[in-house]
Amino acid sequence: MGCGPPVGGYMNIHEHQAKGLLAGFGVAVPRGTAAFTVDEAVAAATDLGGLVHVVKAQIHAGGRGKAGGVKVVKSVEEVREVATELLGKTLVTHQTGPQGREVQRLYIEEGCDIGDELYLSILVDRGTSRVTIIASSEGGMDIEEVAETNPEKILSLGIDPATGLQPHHIRRIAGVLGLSKDTAKQLPGFLGGLYRAFNELDASLLEINPLVVTGSGDLLALDAKMSFDDNALYRHPDVLALRDLAEEDPAEVRASEFELNYIKLDGNIGCMVNGAGLAMATMDIIQLQGGSPANFLDVGGSATAERVTEAFKIILSDENVKGILVNIFGGIMRCDIIAEGVVSAARSLGLDKPLVVRLEGTNVEEGKRIMAESGLDIIAADNLADAAAKIVAATA
Repeated sequence: MGCGPPVGGYMNIHEHQAKGLLAGFGVAVPRGTAAFTVDEAVAAATDLGGLVHVVKAQIHAGGRGKAGGVKVVKSVEEVREVATELLGKTLVTHQTGPQGREVQRLYIEEGCDIGDELYLSILVDRGTSRVTIIASSEGGMDIEEVAETNPEKILSLGIDPATGLQPHHIRRIAGVLGLSKDTAKQLPGFLGGLYRAFNELDASLLEINPLVVTGSGDLLALDAKMSFDDNALYRHPDVLALRDLAEEDPAEVRASEFELNYIKLDGNIGCMVNGAGLAMATMDIIQLQGGSPANFLDVGGSATAERVTEAFKIILSDENVKGILVNIFGGIMRCDIIAEGVVSAARSLGLDKPLVVRLEGTNVEEGKRIMAESGLDIIAADNLADAAAKIVAATA
């Protein structure tokens, strides 16, 4: 079975990939080349020429610079030394968690004469359901820090989908960024390219941090981060091809192969639910009962016995899991099909952890009969609160 698109909301890509896409929309970016080996890094620096290069670790996490993953060098020999140091190194940033991320590729980029560092991003504001541009004169640092210390320096500008990006939007953003008259003349083309890229590629986030004004007054996307709506990736096979499975949790990659929505959490109670809303409610009630969910897992409305078995395997791949709660409200998904899958999975995997099952909906009596006659130690629950209380007690 091939690996489908990521399931769970969005797909990230690397900085060098984002810059490649943006360049196609006329956005100014520094010249650079991705490198997977030390020799490729040296060759990239040689081809770029110039006296100054930047060697950047490529991982799906922010804070690379503070973690030592971005270094400015002044010779090709230094490129070799830094590439040797970074490739295979585990970078720990505020976004990776304590386990960090292994660096498996680098981006070798030409040096840049930085004048000012600014911030610019485009995202979808869930509150207004509009594409929103965030701009700030405080670039080169986390926008969350700016929001805490200098919120007045951040502009949030919603764009009416009926009119799109307008000249008055651009003038206002230029003012917030503090651009000179000559540099502001570049903003319509620069921001217009970003806006088109965001919309045409179905992005969920596009962040330029920092957006720099060079010593000569030119706008340049010195860093770029892009995420994409996974529900729209079928329209963009070229973007989907940029997916780096090595940057994703292996269990989440495996889940996407079976069209399961899975996100690993920090608790010890595995959850298997049909429907994202019900999954969220299940996790909330587990916490209300004093427990801690180990995952979000939505098997969807068309689960087969194979997918249910795979869901169990994925849940049990987490060593922290001490028990499993199955909470199914059968509508499109029949309870007897789920019950057969649960029984099959428990038998084939030799499940030795507490298993609480709450079924309700279509063919519920048949589902309960299948589990009762299975001979397995399955704890039946009458409702969600009862199920949560029983699994918390069983794993205490």
